[in-house]
Amino acid sequence: MKKQAYNPYLPSWEYVPDGEPYVFDGRVYVYGSHDLYNGYVFCMGDYVCWSAPVDNLGDWRYEGVIYPRSADPLNRDGKMCLYAPDVTVGPDGRYYLYYVLDKVSVISVAVCDEPAGKYEFYGYVHYEDGIRLGEREGDEPQFDPGVLTEGGCTYLYSGFCPRGDRTRTGSRVVVLGSDMLTVTEPPKTVIPGCEYGGKTGFEGHEFFEASSIRKAGDTYYLIYSSIQMHELCYAVSKKPTEGFVYGGVLVSNCDLHIDTYKPAKQPMAYGANNHGSMVEINGNWYIFYHRHTNGTWYSRQGCAEKLSILPDGQIPQAEITSCGLNGGPLVGKGEYPAYLACHLFTGKPSVYVGGDEYPKIMQDGRDGDEEPGYIGNMKDTATAGFKYFDCHGIERIKIKTRGYGAGVFEVRTSWEGEVLAEIRVEDSNVWEEYEAPLRIPDGIQAIYLTYRGERIASLLSFTLL
Repeated sequence: MKKQAYNPYLPSWEYVPDGEPYVFDGRVYVYGSHDLYNGYVFCMGDYVCWSAPVDNLGDWRYEGVIYPRSADPLNRDGKMCLYAPDVTVGPDGRYYLYYVLDKVSVISVAVCDEPAGKYEFYGYVHYEDGIRLGEREGDEPQFDPGVLTEGGCTYLYSGFCPRGDRTRTGSRVVVLGSDMLTVTEPPKTVIPGCEYGGKTGFEGHEFFEASSIRKAGDTYYLIYSSIQMHELCYAVSKKPTEGFVYGGVLVSNCDLHIDTYKPAKQPMAYGANNHGSMVEINGNWYIFYHRHTNGTWYSRQGCAEKLSILPDGQIPQAEITSCGLNGGPLVGKGEYPAYLACHLFTGKPSVYVGGDEYPKIMQDGRDGDEEPGYIGNMKDTATAGFKYFDCHGIERIKIKTRGYGAGVFEVRTSWEGEVLAEIRVEDSNVWEEYEAPLRIPDGIQAIYLTYRGERIASLLSFTLL
């Protein structure tokens, strides 16, 4: 039976950010870095892979560890982290994994005969004289590689440009030969960083990190994380190595800029860095990105939203939802876990992750424990929003809560709309269920749950009846 697809699209206990999605032989494969729950830095895990059938995007399968940290000769002791990777199919039909370790400035490559098998170390990207890319005088440190192979050439993009560093110019591209390692055309900057963004058309959305390249029709889309960090932007060109112009924002993990249901400058979730890319699945385009959990930057989860490429090649910004890959709203009946909240905020707005001051997606246990996610640290005014549901004949709502909170949960269908129900909750050391009458107009609706009361509550799920 076809499953509903949610955001995050992987299980609530899995943390795979920086998603690079591809379709191979009827399945969608997602490659990314691997965070840990309660991690204290980015990307502490080995590379893992998940896949799903193109006709059932709610049915994700764990493919296992495809590449361990210690496989690289520079990291036999496993002390360095594997940063965001990308994958391309070489002229020989094999799958090539490009990545950077967190303490070096060169690009490593691993190879496998199948999309999600055991990748083996292959070599380092280098110039024809053997000097590794990133180590020649004048090179910029390599970071977040993005790759696209056409014919016998592979276009490799890389870069990291923090504010105040004029030694970093932007996202840069080199061309590799058919061996997938040797640079045949030297680096050139294709998108400016913030120190070089003046009068370029990229102002305010200059390149920061996360280069990712895709092609739709005859147009190249270079997706990247801007200096704002929470947004994925895109630039377009008819050539892979020059001529890129700013296109716009694809998605923001705090929904900034969206003005259809709230003011454009109001954040609706706690954002931070972002990384992802586009993929076409059964004729529909999607943007994969990540969100932040546990009140930190270091436990990120993959999400996805549907995109629309307009006839002129422009792509309007996608709204973040709880139902991104579902092909439409979720069924407006039954129980839904609270970790599906696409909106999370309080009466004090914040664009960026704010630690223990704000509500957060959490789980019990340690990393790897298959414990369901929930929303913790819900203090007075904390609101969780879920989008969207196809509602018909709703008469009641139930919620499961625990914690030392005493108050009510207000129910709305818009973030500042009329209160349609109040559910009183009490102190409890275990999950308890409470309910109230609820009338929701038939049709496609959002659900917002706002806590009003003393101390702190946690929310496990809600049920529409």
